[in-house]
Amino acid sequence: MNMMNAAVFTGPGRIILDRKPVPLAGPGEAVIKITLTTICGTDVHILKGEYPVKPGLTIGHEPVGTIHELGPGVTGYQIGQRVVVGAITPCGQCHTCLDGRQSQCGGHAIGGWRFGNTIDGCQAEYLKVPFAMANLAPIPDGLTDEQVLMCPDIMSTGFGGAEHGGIRLGDTVAIFAQGPIGLCATAGARLRGASCIIAVDAVPERLKMARQLGADHTIDYRETDPVSEILRLTGGQGVDVAIEALGTQQTFENCLRALKPGGTLSSLGVYSGKLSLPIDAFAAGLADQSLVTTLCPGGKERMRRLMAIVASGRLDLQPMITHRFRLEQIEEAYDLFANQRDGVLKVAITP
Repeated sequence: MNMMNAAVFTGPGRIILDRKPVPLAGPGEAVIKITLTTICGTDVHILKGEYPVKPGLTIGHEPVGTIHELGPGVTGYQIGQRVVVGAITPCGQCHTCLDGRQSQCGGHAIGGWRFGNTIDGCQAEYLKVPFAMANLAPIPDGLTDEQVLMCPDIMSTGFGGAEHGGIRLGDTVAIFAQGPIGLCATAGARLRGASCIIAVDAVPERLKMARQLGADHTIDYRETDPVSEILRLTGGQGVDVAIEALGTQQTFENCLRALKPGGTLSSLGVYSGKLSLPIDAFAAGLADQSLVTTLCPGGKERMRRLMAIVASGRLDLQPMITHRFRLEQIEEAYDLFANQRDGVLKVAITP
């Protein structure tokens, strides 16, 4: 039996490099050889025991690779072809998918998130892809692995927050937290036509990157109360859209307090514990405001569109890759990323 290296969750506080069998492709499936992947903030939630997965699961949901094996029924692809697979792998055939909610594939919440959640993920040398015909997205010639590494999750998620927030031409938008997903939400707001983008964080490197990606104003919440400053910048009106990209009670409340009547709170964070609505900030439910949530849109057409944006030159997310590791260094990579040391934004993991 062929074996491979894989990053395995063994219990809260521990993800280790272990050995597992190389997966085999069944009907409708494919196996890809991973050439590049990364660590997501959700993986850190798993590491800390804040999001439950079964011990023994391979972690990771942001795969870039080449096709190693095609199962029966998978046509139109070639062995060795370079592909991206979204973090969310919809079947494309269930009622929820056909209803346009592919992220919720199967009809239950977050049903489309399988890698590193319900099946083995991609922080490994090989990955089995379910519903391959709906999820294998060929990488255009001329694009490198690093250029498309953000497409499977954070680019799709951040853009999804901007899209679901309904940003219109000329809108004023505030994005709370400028981690990788918040930065992509900032870039998405610019591409959607926002005329004023306000980015909130406390890490200088993140605020600098936010300006590079389109933020007009940046707020260091350690130095200035972000809600007061946003209200000052908007003449007391508040923003049309507030995007929450961290997953904490405080940032959620700040989004509400910075939002104008009739505005939209677009939530991207992964929350743990209890989340409550303060009645004053919620205007007792009478402010005509909308609250929307987003799970990373997936599927090969979504990936094609995101890669087309990269190929067009309209957005370059490579500068977000601040550190590079081999798969054999995965525990070191998690330690750096989870503790946000050395100005880390995203890490590239190469088997």
